[in-house]
Amino acid sequence: MKLSDVLEVVTCTDPGMLRSHNEDAVFGEADLGLVILADGMGGYNAGEVASGMATTLLATNFSQLIPLSEPSQPALYGGFQAHRIIVDQITDANSAIFNAAQSQPQYAGMGTTLVLGWFYDNRLTVAHIGDSRLYRLRDDRFEQLTKDHSLLQEQLDSGMISAEDARYSQNKNLVTRALGVESEVEPEINDFEVLPGDLFLLCSDGLNDMVDHEEIGMTLQALGSNLGLAADQLVQMANDNGGRDNISVILVKVKGDYAAPKGWWRKLLSGLK
Repeated sequence: MKLSDVLEVVTCTDPGMLRSHNEDAVFGEADLGLVILADGMGGYNAGEVASGMATTLLATNFSQLIPLSEPSQPALYGGFQAHRIIVDQITDANSAIFNAAQSQPQYAGMGTTLVLGWFYDNRLTVAHIGDSRLYRLRDDRFEQLTKDHSLLQEQLDSGMISAEDARYSQNKNLVTRALGVESEVEPEINDFEVLPGDLFLLCSDGLNDMVDHEEIGMTLQALGSNLGLAADQLVQMANDNGGRDNISVILVKVKGDYAAPKGWWRKLLSGLK
């Protein structure tokens, strides 16, 4: 059995109503248990270059690391190893984007947000940088699992602004952390237990800035049995509300158990010798 037997993945990206081109980039591969979303920033087409570099480099490198076999196999790289691998790969991607920006004037200052999810052994390890988000719908509860790296989030945390006022803030798009902008970056990495029936949403701020949290959750509850339709509907809702930015959505439905067999850590340790 492959991971694609228990994970359903759908990706969707749209330029929105006002932008002439799309600076978001998405990648999703059920057999790898890997999903990546990046929202680029920078003048001219530099944001598009940064997000494209991020998703391409990370997807290529992870595909060489993760064997395309049983759902348990990624667990051989999991646990304490997963964080180390993710940090190493993000560090390499950050350096590539930063060096390109330094060496080519048209790309100066380019960068990108990042949300990366890795499914293995009934777990999800998530790394994120910036204000692109990960949500989870479990039963009837829809919640945001990542916390934005943004000036607005810092103002919320300090009590300088209320949640209601934050909806209309002019600081929504000021991120405090991005991939490729500086020579070093620290991703925030968290682990979550995964249950059959869970539905995960990765999105750029072009969705959550245009569509309320409650509306997103209700849409996933209503259309979660048809991921393609749900993704298209979320993008349409953002465009109907103005579509001021590029809109990207990745949906992952967990259809069954993908636990690693007992004793996988022995294989891991033997492989590290």
